[in-house]
Order: sequence, then C-alpha cells, then structure tokens
Amino acid sequence: MISRDILISVITINLNNVSGLKKTMNSVFNQTKLDFEYIVIDGGSTDGSKEFIVECEKDLDFWLSERDNGVYYAMNKGIKHSSGKYILFLNSGDFFADANSLTELSKEIGNADIIYGDLIINEKGRLWRKVFPDELTFKFFLRDSLPHPATLINRRLFGVAGMYNENLKVVSDWEFFMKVICVLNCNYKHIDKAIAEFQFDGLSSGVNEKQILTERHLVLQKNYKLFLDDYEEAEKVRNRFLRLQNSRWMRLRKVLNRVGI
Repeated sequence: MISRDILISVITINLNNVSGLKKTMNSVFNQTKLDFEYIVIDGGSTDGSKEFIVECEKDLDFWLSERDNGVYYAMNKGIKHSSGKYILFLNSGDFFADANSLTELSKEIGNADIIYGDLIINEKGRLWRKVFPDELTFKFFLRDSLPHPATLINRRLFGVAGMYNENLKVVSDWEFFMKVICVLNCNYKHIDKAIAEFQFDGLSSGVNEKQILTERHLVLQKNYKLFLDDYEEAEKVRNRFLRLQNSRWMRLRKVLNRVGI
C-alpha cells in the first residue's frame, strides 16, 4: 500500500462486466486536480476484465481478481485494502458525471462524515437527474437510500458501525446508511451537483425490486420494529384517506358530468 496521505479512496467492484468496467475506470482516470487512491476488486471474471485491469495496472494503487462471496464481501475487501480518510464506491458500469466530480465532493468535506451529491440515472437510454434531499429522515430511508456512486463515506464510520452486512445480497449499503444517520446521528452534507451516472440495469436496479423490498423489510423488522409498526399503521390511515378522497372526487365528477360541466 502506498505511503502518501490519502484523502479519498475510490473503489470499484466488478464481475464479468468488462464493457462497464472500462467506462468506470476511464472516468476515474480522467478525474483532475486531486490526489486520490484507486482500488479495483474483481470477482475472478472470465470475460476479459482481468486482462483490462492488468493493462491499467500502472494507474492503480491496488487491485486483485479472485472469486469471492458477493458484492458486499468484495466491498468490504476493498475497504480493508484502502487507506483514504473517505471512501467512494464507483462500481462497474457507473461513471463520474465529469472530470471534476471528485474535486467538487472534496471541497465540501469540512466536518461532515458523509458528503453526497445527485445522480444522473440512465434508464434504458433515458437520462434524468435524481435529486436527493438536504435533510435526511427515517421516512426518507423507508423508501430510498443514498447513492453510493455519489457519496463520500468517512472510513471511521466502518469502525463505529461495522462493515457491510455480507448476509444481505442487495441492501447492505442501505442498512449501513440507516444505521450511521438515523441511529448514530453522523454529520452529513448534500451538494447540488450530479456526481455520477448510474446505469439502471445493475444489482440495485428495479430488476431486483422484490428482493430489495424483502431484505429491507427484514432489516426494519430486526432493527427498527417499533418505527416500522408505527409507519405501517400511518400508511394504512393515509391509504384509507386517499381512497375516501378519490371516492368523493369520483362522485363529484359524476354530478358535474350530469349537469354538463
């Protein structure tokens, strides 16, 4: 591991996605005006990914390619091999929005443990910007999470809250953010800038929505049961109100239609 003081470690996880890996790594290499560490963890790919990594070896601070036990196992491995004060995961297929993304994030570090920006979502070729809130609440995390391709995480949080839960397949980063923000009350800051482009066809995309919801519910039942019970009861009341409101509107529409309005 290199000996210079490192502010940011960028970590890329990959498995058999050589085309996405090339986009990701090139976007990291194109970052300007910031000294950072770059780590690539490959899961023993057989599609040419390892060969591409070897080609770029001189521009990497650390890399390895070996079979592992899933994405969060690989992410934890990346953390263990990193030395930066802050960590950002830019996984295979995702890429920085422009050459100044890391620099813009680094300007905002200050006293914040988590600094996050917005995402450009590429949904089957349709691009749109997902804007995240300045204020994070338990209610927000019930439906959403922070974007790890656009989020700096103070590495000390992994010592306080623990590493990613390797028993979960798709929501361990969400579980981690819930814990450090809603329970440990860490400092955070949102910046009004699109940091990365996220390809909506990967592990955390809508393709696995059922598994995402199932795993999230398990986490909430285990760690936040009282909040979950209150939330579910409030949602029932809200849905009853919306159905009643809709029913009244439909009756009004029928009356208006009869009188020609």
